[in-house]
Amino acid sequence: MSVHKYISDKPFPLENGQTLPQVEIAYHTYGTPNTDQSNVIWVCHALTANSDPVDWWHGLFGEGKLFDPGEYFIVCANILGSCYGSSGPLTINPATGKPYYASFPQVTIRDMVKAHQLLKEHLGISKIYLGIGGSMGGYQLLEWSYQEPELFNKLCLLVTSPQESAWGIAVHETQRLAIEADPTWNDDSPNAGAAGLKAARGIGMLTYRNYQTFKTTQTDNEEKLEGFRAASYISYQGDKLVKRFNAQTYWILSKAMDSHYLSRNRGKIEDVLAQIKPETVVIGISSDILCPLDEQKYLAEHIPNGKLVEIDSPYGHDGFLVEAEKIGEVLKVFI
Repeated sequence: MSVHKYISDKPFPLENGQTLPQVEIAYHTYGTPNTDQSNVIWVCHALTANSDPVDWWHGLFGEGKLFDPGEYFIVCANILGSCYGSSGPLTINPATGKPYYASFPQVTIRDMVKAHQLLKEHLGISKIYLGIGGSMGGYQLLEWSYQEPELFNKLCLLVTSPQESAWGIAVHETQRLAIEADPTWNDDSPNAGAAGLKAARGIGMLTYRNYQTFKTTQTDNEEKLEGFRAASYISYQGDKLVKRFNAQTYWILSKAMDSHYLSRNRGKIEDVLAQIKPETVVIGISSDILCPLDEQKYLAEHIPNGKLVEIDSPYGHDGFLVEAEKIGEVLKVFI
């Protein structure tokens, strides 16, 4: 399935007061909507993913999987600020005729949701049976379901929270410092900041997994002075991301995650969560150190129709992508 592109030529005001002259939204759809739109599944993706969940969440999406395009109409939009087709540092600034690069304005989770709403209207969708997303994808769904309480019938929120934690912000700032330490990071080039991005990814991997995972999978069984498995693994993961992502994009999206605060200018967080209407399953991973289980417990306690499911997994934050079979068993019952 190839990526689609929707372009709105209307000015797009951002939460920070700046305005994009137009907004581009890259997206994938699979399947066909029912007449009453009772089979619509909207996927909100995380930090470095694209709009194709069959590609990166293939344990749940695709032919013969739980969310089969033969049964469901599946939609996923690339988030605003990304480098996979939606408006971001690598797209053309209409005012200059050149890519934005580092001049692309700062966006927030609320801006991303506003772009999703434009696409929803373009596709003629008025009801979504299930919204599903993990990590940053959960941020978007929380914001969206607050803004449009009647839109979603059900929500599945994985390894997410109602506010970016001080720990998460500290991790992101450390990653941005790594990017900024690369003197090329502000260059007008798609390869700007590549070395800094590699280092930032290495930092991220330490939080996506955990001590036990590294001990189990990356411990050397022979004595050596260099060439350690854990070091090679971090370098390999950094190189993989550099080949498919952009440092300026990573910098902007990490700032967007920091902006996530569901109750900003809305009152107490408990009161805001009390207005989330859909039946909601909140899934946490036992070994997640980036978005710990306590944050999912808090969500489930304060969303009126929320319930918590804990997945026992050694894979940490990445467990929401790795443990598709366990998550699928939960969702079979939920949907």
